[in-house]
Amino acid sequence: MKDISLDYRYLKAFMLTARFLNFSKAAQELNIAQSAVSRQIKLLEESVGDQLIIRSSKKVILTEKGMILLREIENFETKIQDIFFGHMNKIIRVGILQGLLETWFNDIMVEFSKHSQHQLNVEVNSLEMLKKNLHEGKYDLIFTIENIQSELASSLKLFEEKMVLISKSEINLKEAHAYPWIVYSDQDHLFQLYKKRSQKIIVVNSITTILKLVKKGVGIAIIPDHTLDQTGIKSYEVKGMPKQFIYLSSLNFSQHPEHIKKLVEMIKKKERS
Repeated sequence: MKDISLDYRYLKAFMLTARFLNFSKAAQELNIAQSAVSRQIKLLEESVGDQLIIRSSKKVILTEKGMILLREIENFETKIQDIFFGHMNKIIRVGILQGLLETWFNDIMVEFSKHSQHQLNVEVNSLEMLKKNLHEGKYDLIFTIENIQSELASSLKLFEEKMVLISKSEINLKEAHAYPWIVYSDQDHLFQLYKKRSQKIIVVNSITTILKLVKKGVGIAIIPDHTLDQTGIKSYEVKGMPKQFIYLSSLNFSQHPEHIKKLVEMIKKKERS
């Protein structure tokens, strides 16, 4: 198969001439001399190795290849119009920590679905993978506990995530090691707060499941207060816990695309209220 090197600089001269079937009108549109239009088309033909236009003193005729090329250019223009100006539903790619998805972000999704036809693709991932995928353009927005400020991305602080210790019944906080621990991971806050560990540790990477286990009296846990359902559970303020915030991070658009902007504005409004 013959390799060609299409010279894209001259496509517009060809496109206008092919549409008008007139070199003079194409030259007026481009604000260049008629001879320059003819020269650009000639260079385009040389780059593809095929004649696209048959010239005469009275008439311009497209060759078969010329007609095919014009049709494909017009199809391409239509697709570009749809991408940037069409009313088709857009996809918003969201990366999020599991605890936030199971609780706080659920209400966001419900609200967004009521007011938008756009599609949300939501994926749970680790903090490191969320940051990596955002910087690689695989996510439009991520929600994490880290304030990202780089050449490519930046973060907006949404709210403080206060941590509380929860149990089914009254406990002695100074003797936390005496109770079974239900933890999210080996980096759980219980490990950070208490040097003396429980003899029984259950690891569950689901906030909702942790809540259910605590309600059934299986053990104690530390969770974000915004995930807490007060029914049938005791909660305690955790002293010595550093402040932690939830951030919305996105690539540094000069201006967010409209469908992403609507979601961001909705979240900001919700957190202000």
